[in-house]
Amino acid sequence: MGLKKPNISVVGAGYVGLCTAVGFASRGYRVSVCDVDEKKISKINQGVAPFHEPMLQEKLAESIQNGTLKGLVNRVDWIIEETDLTFVAVGTPSKADGSIDLQYIESSSRELGKALKNKDSYHVIVIKSTVVPGTTQNVVKPILERESKKKCGAGFGLCMNPEFLRQGSAFQDTLNAERVVIGSIDKQSGDTLENLYKGFYGAHMPSLIRTTLSTAELIKYASNAMLATKISFINTIANICEQIPGADVKVVAKAMGLDKRIGPLFLDAGLGYGGSCFPKDVKALIACSKSLGYVPELLASVEQVNKTQPLKAVKFCRERLGNLEGKKIAILGLAFKPDTDDMREARVIPIVNQLLNEGANVSAYDPIATQVAKTIFGNRISYACSALECIKNSDACIIVTEWEEFKKLTPDDYIKNMKQPVLIDGRRIYDPITYAAKLEFTAIGLGKNVE
Repeated sequence: MGLKKPNISVVGAGYVGLCTAVGFASRGYRVSVCDVDEKKISKINQGVAPFHEPMLQEKLAESIQNGTLKGLVNRVDWIIEETDLTFVAVGTPSKADGSIDLQYIESSSRELGKALKNKDSYHVIVIKSTVVPGTTQNVVKPILERESKKKCGAGFGLCMNPEFLRQGSAFQDTLNAERVVIGSIDKQSGDTLENLYKGFYGAHMPSLIRTTLSTAELIKYASNAMLATKISFINTIANICEQIPGADVKVVAKAMGLDKRIGPLFLDAGLGYGGSCFPKDVKALIACSKSLGYVPELLASVEQVNKTQPLKAVKFCRERLGNLEGKKIAILGLAFKPDTDDMREARVIPIVNQLLNEGANVSAYDPIATQVAKTIFGNRISYACSALECIKNSDACIIVTEWEEFKKLTPDDYIKNMKQPVLIDGRRIYDPITYAAKLEFTAIGLGKNVE
């Protein structure tokens, strides 16, 4: 007979928290997910995912129906008493200066500490939120010890277990991780979490790294900073290509990617990176490093390239149309990447704001992010129900998000529907030879042909 599966709780029902909770629940673990947002928990208990993520909705509904998952509002005392391990997955937003805001980590640590005070048996707290090196040791641990009146490592366990989820495939990444990183305060804490993952993954256990709390914290930041650097690097090469007749960054990147030392991933030139992780984490790592007395100039350049990159789309419009006052500009794609409705730090935001500043009329379409966009842009832009409706009678169209449905549009679709077929491929989804032969075509990283 197999060992009894431990009961699990998760504090925070955002992308990381909910994907973690549903992941464990879908494999038969009893999971409680706790959040301060009553509406979000109400949705979860009805089996409705509060955000779009492939596969999550289906598995959430199954888990609620099976009784392996339940949502709770502000019941930290209950989840500590009734479960064996608690994952903390609360938000760590940026402050105005780019440094990390730990208010949610601190408040949840206080609540967890108070609840631990009344628990007799051993319980492991697992920090899954992205926090700068030293946070678990110097912020979380003292709060837990003070509130619980217990010594960390004896009265309770503490681990740092960063997540490496990609929005748009976050649930798949939960079930099929490439690596598990466990930083622990002591051997027992780490062993408890390692055994949980061994039970969860079984024969498909990914590579495991056991390390210190601060190294685990830094691994997360270093990983995201590296990916952001690759994006800003290839965008820099794209900007050079645009000055060289006949040069094409797509071909450069393809050849570079064949080098095993470089690899092909994250070498897609475009309008820059967005989302809830890369911008925030690069800023936080810069601020953290500066506070330690080291100025990370490379990361500052990565951030600067990303800041200016999206505005190239507006520059391309200006080069083709001249003054943008009164011109109708169609925007295809609002989400920061395909297969999500997340618009945090989406590159479309500075693009639309600049177009509006220059007097353009903006029409936008996204398969699923329109409702989110309305909370950002309100009625300052118009929203279309399809790509073809969006580009109707437009003076120019900018591809901002590389949704699959946009890749199916032909040159004729643009020619028939637009007032003048000016197409700006901000994500390099089209073959430049085919499209440039039929319409006015500009793309990131494409050198201008010699006239």
